[in-house]
Amino acid sequence: MNAIECRNLTKAYQGFTLDELTFSLPAGCILGLVGENGAGKSTTLKLLMNAIPRDGGEISILGTDNRSPDFLRTKEDIGVVLDEACFPEIITPRELGKIMGFTYANWDQAQYENYLTRFRIPPDKKFKEFSRGMKMKLAIAVALSHHARLLLLDEATSGLDPMVRDEILDVFNDFTRDENHTVVLSSHIVSDLEKICDYIAFLHHGRLVLFEEKDRLLEEYALIKLTADQLSELDPAAVARKKITAYGAEALVRRNLIPAHFTTERTNLEDIILFLAQEGGAEQ
Repeated sequence: MNAIECRNLTKAYQGFTLDELTFSLPAGCILGLVGENGAGKSTTLKLLMNAIPRDGGEISILGTDNRSPDFLRTKEDIGVVLDEACFPEIITPRELGKIMGFTYANWDQAQYENYLTRFRIPPDKKFKEFSRGMKMKLAIAVALSHHARLLLLDEATSGLDPMVRDEILDVFNDFTRDENHTVVLSSHIVSDLEKICDYIAFLHHGRLVLFEEKDRLLEEYALIKLTADQLSELDPAAVARKKITAYGAEALVRRNLIPAHFTTERTNLEDIILFLAQEGGAEQ
């Protein structure tokens, strides 16, 4: 079963258009949504939740059309964390748990208290006194405590120190050990996505440049440094992107199409994304 299905999803603002976004995400996976500021990541997440109206296309979330009356019930199965946790400043985690008990039919107070303990969140401290990291951990604790099957996370690790980020990424990994659980994580921190994601979606100026399994991307592409003459020897189909300077050339290539004597550089996901972003996408 696919947790998310999008077909020709379109949303237009003045000066920006999310252009016919199409992808399917299997249940039990973590999707990393990456792109520059203004690429359409937050717009995509809002459209998935039907928080803003779309101009065209279709969206199915956990098997339900997100504009159907049944989607109100499906929302019980979705946990959402935005880039800023929006709880009343004077509320405490203990008080918040009581409120959430009236908000979600499947609220699990015991699980919530376990997350407060795991994240070392003081139950009686006011929200306004929390650091950004503690605020985000509280938002994640809430999202994980009503038996959600899908997490939608918009820059949930942005601005956090590396130790806190690793702790939260471990939680997301644990969450998807259940094959019915799925995560969509929007982030500028590509190294985080490389650690935990099964799929990568790269948005560039409102267009989906690629949607691919992470491991396949890392297997398919490599960076090589070479001279202009060496670059001219390569099969054009092997070169996804190239950069020529006065000192030589660097190319993002398809591993299976380059001669064996060419030496590839150590290549990570961020290298691939940055190269593809230079001209808006991979050459076919």
